[in-house]
Amino acid sequence: MFFESIPYLSELLTISLIAIFMAISPGADFVMVTRNSIFYSRKAGLYSALGISAAIWVHVAYSIAGLAVIISSSVVLFSIIKYLGAAYLIYVGWQTFTSKSMIEIENSENKQNLSNWNAFKIGFVTNALNPKTTIFFLSIFTQLVTLETPLWLQLVYGLIISLAHLVWFVVVSYLFTHPILLNKFKQSKHIIEKTVGVVLIGFGLKVATVSSN
Repeated sequence: MFFESIPYLSELLTISLIAIFMAISPGADFVMVTRNSIFYSRKAGLYSALGISAAIWVHVAYSIAGLAVIISSSVVLFSIIKYLGAAYLIYVGWQTFTSKSMIEIENSENKQNLSNWNAFKIGFVTNALNPKTTIFFLSIFTQLVTLETPLWLQLVYGLIISLAHLVWFVVVSYLFTHPILLNKFKQSKHIIEKTVGVVLIGFGLKVATVSSN
């Protein structure tokens, strides 16, 4: 199997490099993990990262099945995904913007909790309904992956993309929950919360204008 993969080495390296840049590029996933890490806890951020990583497999599954082309070429299907994703981001952004302060330090009695499942779900939904991710997978599985690429290797590509996202957002969660940063955030918590809310709403409006072309 190893020697069989050698002809696809260039394809593998290209997809790995693209996966890294895709993971670290600023977007709704980054803002959502940052939000949950700062406002709730490092654990919430980590579970959100797991949700994003799991959602990658949704995109992998429909791409391998050939549905990515159908979704991107169908105005109705693509619009449904696009507007659901936009509405979700705007909803979470508005909640963040209008809610009472959620940023607390460590074991404060007033600290609000976010269950592991809800944190996971937020990450999952944010990524699964992101039309830009759909377009990304469409480009990979139509431009880079050939008809001759074995199914097991396509699954390896999916694993690489999923792990790239998981590793990056775990790093983000740890970074933004460092005690020094948390204390800095607490000093400007109202400004940060309003800013994060506006940014999420902005991403939602931007997602609503995404074209499949």
